[in-house]
Amino acid sequence: MSTYRVAQVAAAGGPFEIVEREVPQPGPCHVRVAVDACGVCHSDAMFVEAAFPGVRFPLVPGHEIAGHIEALGEGTQSGGWQVGERVAVGWFGGHCGYCTPCRQGDFIVCENLKVPGWAYDGGYAESVIAPADALARIPEALPATDAAPMSCAGVTTYNGLRRSSARPGDLVAVLGIGGLGHLGVQYAAAMGFETVAIARGAGKADFAGQLGAHHYIDSTAGTSVAEALQSLGGAKVVLATAANAQAITATVDGLSHRGELVVIGADAEPLGVSPNQLLMKAQVIRGHPSGTAQDVQDTMEFSALHGIRPMTELAPLDRVDEAYRKMLSGTARFRMVLTMH
Repeated sequence: MSTYRVAQVAAAGGPFEIVEREVPQPGPCHVRVAVDACGVCHSDAMFVEAAFPGVRFPLVPGHEIAGHIEALGEGTQSGGWQVGERVAVGWFGGHCGYCTPCRQGDFIVCENLKVPGWAYDGGYAESVIAPADALARIPEALPATDAAPMSCAGVTTYNGLRRSSARPGDLVAVLGIGGLGHLGVQYAAAMGFETVAIARGAGKADFAGQLGAHHYIDSTAGTSVAEALQSLGGAKVVLATAANAQAITATVDGLSHRGELVVIGADAEPLGVSPNQLLMKAQVIRGHPSGTAQDVQDTMEFSALHGIRPMTELAPLDRVDEAYRKMLSGTARFRMVLTMH
């Protein structure tokens, strides 16, 4: 009997344990992916802590998966998939195809979205069964440890910017230069935006410049973030990657006319924005979810073309509990990534 290892949580909030399971065969329209690397995303905590409805235990988290196809289910050949192909699976782990958003072609907001680690076992494992519609091809230039975070952190920032109202030459600000923001600054600069990085402390200015930012705003300095943005002409777009409602709110008055606040940093606290702030300048606030498998593939190809890489800290699967705790505490080097081999 062939087996593989998974890192699972037996109950909500519990510790990780490594267990062996029998290797499954993929069903119709599914593939089995041999996982080479899996990112440890902060969103994983929502499943581990059972903060999302319908979470089942034992739970195998992980929705930043990079690996290669090792078995094909019936019907997958029609998509051109082949054994040995390098693929990624992200937050978008498949869609239902029959809800209203899917019928409108808006798959990322599918009402029955199949997030790995929630809808089915995720990538904290040596193998994972995934729907073929969740697969993105990994460019040759990207190693698995770089590709894995691109399938959630990467696509969310990249897609948030390219689907915004900003055009090359516009002033675009990225709030936060952590796990999401350090990628957002690189993408904004590569897309031709006049890029502003916003973070806490003067000591991060040099790092922001290394990422490609043209300007740096220290949110702890005497001048407010909004005033600093207006002194630069006002931001066409603010990409809010910081998971802090108060910090996000502080950027709104820094938007230009018809400026857009794109929120990707998750926080349960409400934004403190009044209708009057938005009305006179016709400003927009919108949330932006991740991206489809094609969006993930686009993100990886753009990253390979422009030399954009995530900053990662690697840990083997048997150190999953340590990696997860480092992610939670914020002591990780931007993105923790588990390696399987």
